[in-house]
Amino acid sequence: MSDIKTHYRNCNICEAMCGIEIKYKAESKEIISIKGDKNDPFSKGHMCPKALALQDFYEDKDRLKSPIKRMADGWQEISWQQAFAEIGEKFSAIQNAYGKNALGIYLGNPNAHNFGNSLVLKPFSKAMGTLNRFSSASTDQMPHHVAANYMLGNGMLIPVPDIDRTDFMLIIGANPVVSNGSMMTAPGVLNRLTAIQKRGGKVVVVDPQRTKTAKIADQHLFIRPEKDALLLLSLIHCIFANNQVHLGHLSDSVNGLADIEQMAKDYPPEAVAEHIGISVDDIKTLAAEMSGAESAVCYSRMGASTQSFGGLCQWLTIVLNVITGNFDREGGAMFPLPAFNLLRGKTAGHPTNFGKYQSRVQKMPFFNGEFPTATLADEILTEGDGQIKAMITIAGNPVLSAPDGQKLGQAFQSLDFMVAVDIYLNETTKHADIILPATTGLENSHYDIFFHSFAVRNTAKYSAPLFEKTEHQLADWEILNGIAEAVTGKPALPYAPEMILDMELKAGPYGKESDSEQALDLEKLKANPHGIDLGSLQPSLPKRLLTASGKIELAPSLFINDLPRLNKLILSPAIDPHYPFELISRRLVKSHNTWTQNSARLVKGKNPVTLEIHPTDADKLGISQGQLVVVSSPVGEVTLPASVTDDVLVGVVSMPQGWGHNQAGTQMTTAATQAGVSINDVTAADRVDVLTGNAAFNGTPVAIRAA
Repeated sequence: MSDIKTHYRNCNICEAMCGIEIKYKAESKEIISIKGDKNDPFSKGHMCPKALALQDFYEDKDRLKSPIKRMADGWQEISWQQAFAEIGEKFSAIQNAYGKNALGIYLGNPNAHNFGNSLVLKPFSKAMGTLNRFSSASTDQMPHHVAANYMLGNGMLIPVPDIDRTDFMLIIGANPVVSNGSMMTAPGVLNRLTAIQKRGGKVVVVDPQRTKTAKIADQHLFIRPEKDALLLLSLIHCIFANNQVHLGHLSDSVNGLADIEQMAKDYPPEAVAEHIGISVDDIKTLAAEMSGAESAVCYSRMGASTQSFGGLCQWLTIVLNVITGNFDREGGAMFPLPAFNLLRGKTAGHPTNFGKYQSRVQKMPFFNGEFPTATLADEILTEGDGQIKAMITIAGNPVLSAPDGQKLGQAFQSLDFMVAVDIYLNETTKHADIILPATTGLENSHYDIFFHSFAVRNTAKYSAPLFEKTEHQLADWEILNGIAEAVTGKPALPYAPEMILDMELKAGPYGKESDSEQALDLEKLKANPHGIDLGSLQPSLPKRLLTASGKIELAPSLFINDLPRLNKLILSPAIDPHYPFELISRRLVKSHNTWTQNSARLVKGKNPVTLEIHPTDADKLGISQGQLVVVSSPVGEVTLPASVTDDVLVGVVSMPQGWGHNQAGTQMTTAATQAGVSINDVTAADRVDVLTGNAAFNGTPVAIRAA
């Protein structure tokens, strides 16, 4: 009998939730192959190269497997008991001396993809008693949450494109062919976009760069960086001017329509065209196509979020979808109904906690249980009452992924005590006093708590561990329980994640069927390892709205009051002659933030980490293809090869957001250290969307010179 067995699970590296099929030898724990699962009802066999990193994480010789402690002569392995005892003693002493907020918590992107951490992090933060919590969300997606909070009543009630049924899709600042969707969980986006075209629909991309998505679209319109809100306002102006507003079934469920009409009068195409780089005719045509299509949806993402006006962009995207009659309807912007419903039990009320507190130094808003990461370094380095004296970073590498990472590294080095929960000795964890390594994806059970909430189709899937962890290993949630118990005397999460999942499935929208055999619970998911299809997205408003009024709030004052800041772009566009270029980021299919780049298979081959620069600019600077160039800003500089191409606008340069590991003092492979440079080393921490506190990575003013 063959020892080769088959295991089915979701890949949990990015948002796409691709189903994968793993062939392995059970006795030797040897992985033979990882392929797309053709029987997964959501991904239908699609899998991107990143899934291979699951094997690489599991087998990586650089991976830490025991707690290590910094000693005078280097790192030393210690027991879990010693680690928890020392952490409990240090955290307690620091908080007793300086107050609860002297402890800071940073949560990296992988936490959102981790079943156990998705459930333990909230009670863990509460147990630690500190308000100083930070995460990668404020370097990525906070504008989405703020817009949903004020307009729809809850930051997690986020509309997603009904991509599989739309006739017209407008994509602003997103590259879903590479990302497989972001805040839009949609495995195999290329097939989904080409399906729009095959059924006679149209795809339009607006972006300062001709991305892979733009290249397969029916139309690509270049736009100047950080000008997306002006385009959206002008499109809204055209909809009103042409009497094309129609709200459909939401006609009695919208507040603020007259305010939006009045506001939009100031942004006719003639007033914004020159500033955004799109012609008057193209703006008018785009508005007509958006309003005239049988169904249409506007999807704005990274380029529209990680910029100085991210909050306005996400607000206006919802407004555009609403006033064209494409909100909460087939083919428009719709709301998933996940089996594990994060909004279960939520009641209508006032916007949640936005700005209830402000950060001590930069006065940035507290929202969704955290402060913006852009202010973290200042909160550590600035002396005074409330200064952060100790940190715990959990599955994150903000020295590479946060703005002005060099400054953040200096801040971590200055701490009285630091703990990192991570499997690597990297640019962030090298500053820690103790590093606690957890089990990796294939040793953990998995259910996507968050990304079913952003999925373009309702499905559910549970994955058991492929390999059982050893007696010596702990999962992330068990590590956090151990820390909480050492500090407070009791664990943060008293129940196993599976027990909570089963309870939530039974209490959720698919667990109350009259036929008990159809009711969804954990046992049913275990019996269906490929996953269960729960159907297409369905209209659900106004029933699911959580605003105090029970209606969509189109014109919250928070956003209206931010328009004067945007208007300065028209009245007095600021161009620094010392930094005349605008830097934007781009995605790589083989890279996901900082945590896939120790996979030799993903970083091998031709170096994709280049600076794309337009031929006109390259000629002026005397830069040729492949030549090393220096990109500099007031906070730092990086050196990388030039890629001369007309895929970017004149005056715009682009480098990947896939950050490479290149600092001393880490324990990463040669492949990883050659994977690239960090775009954030030239991104200032004070460049933020002041409305939401989200970091503004795109549009950074930089200078370019030959190395």
